[in-house]
Amino acid sequence: MDHNILNALSEITREKSIDKAVIIESLEAGLQSAARKKLGVEANIDARVDPDTGTMVIEQVKTVVVEIDDPDTDIALEEAQIEFGDEVEIGDEVRWELPLADFGRNAILVAKQILVQKVREAERAQIFEEYKDRVNEIIVGTVQQVDRGNVLVNLGRTEALMPYREQIRGEKLHQGKTVRAFITEVLDSAKGPQVILSRSHPGFLKSLFYQEVPEIQEGIVEIKAVAREPGTRSKIAVTSNDDRVDPVGSCVGMKGSRVQAVTRELAGERVDIVPWSAEASLLISRALSPAIVSNIILHRERNEATVVVGEDQLSKAIGKEGKNVRLAAKLTEWKIDLVSSREYAVRQRITDEMTMKLAEMEGVGDELLILLEEVGVATIEQLADATLEKLQEIPSLDEESADSLRATAQVTRNELRKMIEKTITEEMEKEAAEVRPLFDEDALQDEDAGGEEIEEAVKETPEPKADIFKDFPAEGEAEDSPSDSSGAGGVKEDGKKDEDKKVDPFANTELED
Repeated sequence: MDHNILNALSEITREKSIDKAVIIESLEAGLQSAARKKLGVEANIDARVDPDTGTMVIEQVKTVVVEIDDPDTDIALEEAQIEFGDEVEIGDEVRWELPLADFGRNAILVAKQILVQKVREAERAQIFEEYKDRVNEIIVGTVQQVDRGNVLVNLGRTEALMPYREQIRGEKLHQGKTVRAFITEVLDSAKGPQVILSRSHPGFLKSLFYQEVPEIQEGIVEIKAVAREPGTRSKIAVTSNDDRVDPVGSCVGMKGSRVQAVTRELAGERVDIVPWSAEASLLISRALSPAIVSNIILHRERNEATVVVGEDQLSKAIGKEGKNVRLAAKLTEWKIDLVSSREYAVRQRITDEMTMKLAEMEGVGDELLILLEEVGVATIEQLADATLEKLQEIPSLDEESADSLRATAQVTRNELRKMIEKTITEEMEKEAAEVRPLFDEDALQDEDAGGEEIEEAVKETPEPKADIFKDFPAEGEAEDSPSDSSGAGGVKEDGKKDEDKKVDPFANTELED
């Protein structure tokens, strides 16, 4: 029993976490390569390692033939009978053991290299099989190195790469920091499996809520859509499979504990949670919160939506740097055109005024108009979007005529759109120019009287006279005039009687006129 071999195999198995049978198979391959290094590349070598005792046996195998074609694999009948006895016949395989002591240093190095290579290949294959099944999962690692913006994360058995584009903008990751990330893909490259991580992927946000919200783990609450602008703001749409469970409240948690835990992990990224709806208009309205939507017009053929909001709600709907409407478009997968109620009214009025009927388009006569309506084409828009096969259903139109008619409709439609947009822009600029500022100096002037007349009127206003408050008693003076000894009372020095007394509302002193 070779205890050294057994100990070495056990140590490799423990360190590399590789099955012992794989290690033994690799060692046997190394021994075969070492024997071929000594005996020839074409030599038929059989190497065996006993997993219980650690005994290694290397045998050379040859086939008994009448005439030798390859001396590395064939042996003559006479030679075989001399070596192994007369019982040997043509076609038999004979083998003899090769002493390990006969192998030179170079052969042993070859065996070692083969063993190391096989173990490394087995380890790579095992790592790839392990991590390829963990794609779209969160994993915890330690930042090992930050190189040119890219971050190498130590996962224990292997290293993972977090490219710069997959990081949260503004977040600082330094060496030794524990980090959670989302496995986006596992590549099986020539240098070994490459695990790609991300903290900016929408799936990372979804997985964080899965970890924080038990209702999502149990399948009661489901996240239907996610939209992210990493590091700043995100939106998720959730629904509940149980009418008794509020999906938004489940994700928010008691006093916001669950959503705050997600926000902390995302470096302060704000997360808006909205209820999911299969109705597109309702989902768009909710996705644009906190703005209040007045009206939504869906253009399902183009997957576009025109959303009308009040003047005071437009800035809320757009959001800072356009984030709110951009995230709403990602969340709903609809192209959203935001307009204010005033602009929408102007747009509708001008569109109605400048609409051209199909009969007014060049090349469309009364007879052709009737035939077009029969195949379902009643407007210039429908004619511009019609297929050649549909137009060729009209007997009087061949392929060339149909193509020319459709091209004319497309040019007409585009020109009409340009004219309408130009007119709308001019109308909006005109209305904006007519709006007076909040403190307009002209608004303070009398429209009938000029500013100069107002100034003259101000100049003609008499100055307040100093004796208006002359009757107020000075500080320290008596408030009432003394009466004469005759009892006439209330008589002033000028002989006038004290009549018509008034009461000061701010004091208990009677004042004289």
